[in-house]
Amino acid sequence: MITEKDIYEALRKVKDPELGLDIVELNLIRSVKIDQEGVEILMTLTSPFCPFADSLIGDVEKEVGKIDGAGLVRVEITFDPPWEPSEELKEKLGL
Repeated sequence: MITEKDIYEALRKVKDPELGLDIVELNLIRSVKIDQEGVEILMTLTSPFCPFADSLIGDVEKEVGKIDGAGLVRVEITFDPPWEPSEELKEKLGL
C-alpha cells in the first residue's frame, strides 16, 4: 500500500534547476492525496513565470509514478497563497 511518506521520499528527488534544492525542502508541495485512481499532488512554484514549470511537473509525475501502486499521478498548480521562502530557507539561499 502506497503511503504519503513514500510520495514525499519520491518528491525529494525532484530538484529545482535554478535553486538546486528539492521541491519538498523548498516547501512547494501544498498537499498530497491518495485515492482509488492514484495520487493527486497540489503544488506551487517559486514564481508564476517559472520557466521550469513543465519540467518540474514532469519530474514529479515521473518520480511518484515509479512507486508501486501509485496509479495515475495528477499534479495541480496553485499560487494561492503565493510561495514565500521560510526564514531558514532565505538564510540557506543567501536572501
